[in-house]
Amino acid sequence: MMSQDRNDELTLVGRKQPAGRVLRRYWMPAALSDELMTARPVVPVTLMGEKLVLFRDNSGALGLIGRHCPHRGADLCFGRREDNGLRCPFHGWHFDVEGNCVEMPAEPEGSRMHEKIHTTAYPVVERNGIVWAYMGPGEPPAFPEFDCFRAPDTHVFAFKGLWECNWLQAMEVGIDPAHASFLHRFLQDEDPADSYGKQFRDTSSGSDMPMTRVLREFPRPEIRVEQTDYGMRLIALRDLLNGQMHVRVTNQVFPCAIHIPLSNEMSITQWHVPVDDETCYWYAMFTSFGAPVDKAKMRDQRLKEHRLPDYAPLKNRRNNYGYNPDEQERETYTGMGLDINVHDQWAVESMGRIQDRTDEHLGKSDVGIVTYRRMLRAAIAAEAAGEGAMPLSGTPEELAAIRGPVSVDTVAAKEGWEQAWTKVDTARRAAAPWPATL
Repeated sequence: MMSQDRNDELTLVGRKQPAGRVLRRYWMPAALSDELMTARPVVPVTLMGEKLVLFRDNSGALGLIGRHCPHRGADLCFGRREDNGLRCPFHGWHFDVEGNCVEMPAEPEGSRMHEKIHTTAYPVVERNGIVWAYMGPGEPPAFPEFDCFRAPDTHVFAFKGLWECNWLQAMEVGIDPAHASFLHRFLQDEDPADSYGKQFRDTSSGSDMPMTRVLREFPRPEIRVEQTDYGMRLIALRDLLNGQMHVRVTNQVFPCAIHIPLSNEMSITQWHVPVDDETCYWYAMFTSFGAPVDKAKMRDQRLKEHRLPDYAPLKNRRNNYGYNPDEQERETYTGMGLDINVHDQWAVESMGRIQDRTDEHLGKSDVGIVTYRRMLRAAIAAEAAGEGAMPLSGTPEELAAIRGPVSVDTVAAKEGWEQAWTKVDTARRAAAPWPATL
């Protein structure tokens, strides 16, 4: 259990809040590139409680500026996209991608008042289907050389989904290897040949046993945690009782992402990005080490579960997440369908908008969650003191040296499993059609 003050420290994301200050030191997903692929590429963005507008000007440059015009507060999401900027329809005040007011057409001829007006503006860059924003002080950090950024566009698919809860509980479900044996338990196995784009449906490398069976029949993993330069590695070991060990390697990427295997061919890097204190988006980048991603198929799969334009899930607390007691009896542990995102969504939203950790009781299987919270507290202390390194920080050269991470599912002999998972990953990277070696 923790105090309410400590819970607030770790969860609240305002500019003056401890966790909010740490999160602003990192690049954060602000929107999908798909959202700007319209005749009028202007979209509202609320990020860490700040109301913004993202747009692409006539020259193709991206801007992320304050949503409300600093004149009298009108909504710039309805602005006119012209003259390489965004013009407020109320009085014609015109802003460029850096937030500078470059014209006030209703002011007297020769007025220089516009030179004193500047609205909020944040640096933005586009990487493999996601528009990223840096909302912190000073110069933005370099990007690490993660697989999802190194791979060509053809081998990365990006998507997002809205969850009605705080970012921390959303992220923590991904660093809890034990939950998969229960929350994502399927009482029947699918043909792995039909597993494309689906989590926990493939077989593990070195085995013909479907992941659904592994999770169902071996629900008590030994979980090991190792801190790394990007965050944390988690290794979940399931003894298959036949001289073999199932080894699942996943990662926490500081401050708010996870990196997990989707299948033998693909990995997922997923950020949990605060909209505000009580709402977040997950942004996922699916990276293929084999064939190009079938983006149309993966998008169609996910749009069957989400609505546009806000990417809100169709199953939610207002319709009980599609809960069906007959299905729970015969098909799935939750009775909420076959999409594991819905399972995770129910778990984290059912805790409340912000989980009350003053009445929480963690066990040994929660070692990843305990370790992460200590890392976040250490980062909060380092940021407040203005000294001490935070995970995934450093010079551009240091960040360029951070690659991977490695996430795999494999079955290996109990003796020597420690080397087996790295060999599986090395072979996969060597065979990749893009430069994937570490």
